[in-house]
Amino acid sequence: MAHARQLCTFYLHDLYLGVDVTRVQEVIRVQPMTRVPLASREVRGLINLRGQIVTALELRERLGFPPRPEDRPPMNVVVRTADASVAFLVDEIGDVVEVADESFERVPETVPLAMREMFQGIYKVTPRLLLVLDPERAIASASDA
Repeated sequence: MAHARQLCTFYLHDLYLGVDVTRVQEVIRVQPMTRVPLASREVRGLINLRGQIVTALELRERLGFPPRPEDRPPMNVVVRTADASVAFLVDEIGDVVEVADESFERVPETVPLAMREMFQGIYKVTPRLLLVLDPERAIASASDA
């Protein structure tokens, strides 16, 4: 591939999502969380990651999906932002995939604005579409809620 990008992929409800691997600090199983009083519903709590306090955000809540079944604990995709690290709670972890720049497209206008603003774009990865999550926009959207 002449110009390509590597994405850490994961699943959320019926979506196949990814985030640039250079932004991923680590991927871990469910962690004990401390609730944050008066926080938005998207903030599930704080986790202690080897002495680093990380906010855990529930992407299902942010995207308006039904709650995760209680018998399926979430996985954590810990991403670095300019200010801190944040754990996105997701359903299942995928793989690291390499995608060609020429397969990139903008998010269609038919996607609701609340969702569309959280994504950088879409890659066509046969047999499905891979939505690229913008961590800063997802975090900003959660703090605006």
